[in-house]
Amino acid sequence: MLTRPDLLLRIEALTVLLASMVCYSALHGRWVLFAASFLAPDLSLLGYLAGNRHFAAGLYNAVHNYAGPLALGLLAWESRSLGMEWVAVIWVAHIAFDRLLGFGLKYSEAFQPTHIQSARFFRSS
Repeated sequence: MLTRPDLLLRIEALTVLLASMVCYSALHGRWVLFAASFLAPDLSLLGYLAGNRHFAAGLYNAVHNYAGPLALGLLAWESRSLGMEWVAVIWVAHIAFDRLLGFGLKYSEAFQPTHIQSARFFRSS
């Protein structure tokens, strides 16, 4: 089990998802807002409609890594903006949920496999 990066990444993602939901609850977030905006980061997939896989993968990866919500969370904390804190936590939850399902960062060469799915190709039989 500890030698299966894909499984470890999914366990990590589940942990982050649960932690983000606990944080959202601690921030007294509105669960209707959580549900309504949970899939918003997937709008970055619209970049694939442009036909440029390099641009689309870059856009998707920019939205689906933890740097963005971390920066937003720090900005929200500094400015004492509860709404921005909620958005940052929802964003983290979305990324974690995607990773839990096995959706990872995209390569510009193809939509599949992602950085998580490619781990299975390196597993020894």
